[in-house]
Amino acid sequence: MKVLVCGGAGYIGSHTVKELLEQGYDVIVVDSLETGHKKAVDERAPLYVGNLSDESFLEDVFSKHSIDAVIDFAAYSLVGESVTEPAKYFENNIGGTLSLLKKMRKYNVKYIVFSSTAATYGEPEGIPILESDKTVPTNPYGESKLCVEKILHWFDEAYGTKYAVLRYFNAAGAHKSGTIGEDHFPESHLIPIILQTALGKREFIGIFGDDYATEDGTCIRDYIHVTDLAQAHILALEKTMEENKSRTYNLGNGKGFSVKEVVEMARKVTGKEIPAKIEPRRAGDPSVLIASSEKIIKELGWEPKYNTLEEIIASAWQWHQKHPNGYEDK
Repeated sequence: MKVLVCGGAGYIGSHTVKELLEQGYDVIVVDSLETGHKKAVDERAPLYVGNLSDESFLEDVFSKHSIDAVIDFAAYSLVGESVTEPAKYFENNIGGTLSLLKKMRKYNVKYIVFSSTAATYGEPEGIPILESDKTVPTNPYGESKLCVEKILHWFDEAYGTKYAVLRYFNAAGAHKSGTIGEDHFPESHLIPIILQTALGKREFIGIFGDDYATEDGTCIRDYIHVTDLAQAHILALEKTMEENKSRTYNLGNGKGFSVKEVVEMARKVTGKEIPAKIEPRRAGDPSVLIASSEKIIKELGWEPKYNTLEEIIASAWQWHQKHPNGYEDK
């Protein structure tokens, strides 16, 4: 079966490409390389460089390959930037996927797995967060993803395009081989920032607030290993095609870890001191975000293999030690 992976040169996309290939799928990758890395793409998968909003570019890809299904990771994803540049996020995240869906319809491609986000929920109603909870995003990034979810619903109603929406929380870790991992610029994710500090590339890790209503006063987040995320995308695709039914799932560890807990575990894994400083709170940071993954576990039999914080950080540390400057080192 031939699967088109949009955003397949990005962090989660590249890991999903590798897992698809290892399970015998035929994979084509599309990526603009604005934030993705050519070196992250498995050489067994052809890479087409371009933007989903470019109709002629997409036409070229779809006309050359008999595509059976699509997994879509392609999006801008910086929450802070989305607040200051909402037009950029709506135009790219909504417009790009809409362009993709129209091309899928033209070529009668009926199945898509869409990479969504916990940001669609906004301030959580309760913990753990359920798929049935209200979706009231507090930033344009989350709003753009929620808008695409609604577009998918109406494409299903009108054209029979079946989808799986996966709303996930904090992806972390790296492939067991150490050949691909997390490399963003600028880096905004906690674990790679901590590990950059362990490597001496930063003076300290800033902890934004220690006065939250949590046991140690720092924010609690749900971390999930990127390979477990990749496997969930494949399971969701297979089930959607098997049952010809659309579905929405949360993806998380089901357990939260505070910022201080993550820093302490990184110190244990790396054997480094990792200086930390308390800084002012960031606006809009909820104290606790934890997902319930019971639905996907029950319906798809998804079982996270790397479900301890130590395993997640150890895999990331393996990548960062080999690639202290990211993919520039390869």
